Amino acid sequence: MSHKQPGLDGRHRDADGRISVKHGNTRVGTLRETYGNSFAAGTRSDAHLRTVLDRSGAKSLTGYIKRK
Repeated sequence: MSHKQPGLDGRHRDADGRISVKHGNTRVGTLRETYGNSFAAGTRSDAHLRTVLDRSGAKSLTGYIKRK
């Protein structure tokens, strides 16, 4: 099974078929490579995603992006 599946918006399926998600320990700088330099403006690039989510009250990266 190929790890790259079309139509998954840059995500991939793990070996067990689950779609991978960004974890709370993903750095803001890494996310800015995908979502642009304005992602989490005012937050240091070495901060973790979980920090951004905690500060915003969002439960997930998708929820955070939809709020903006």
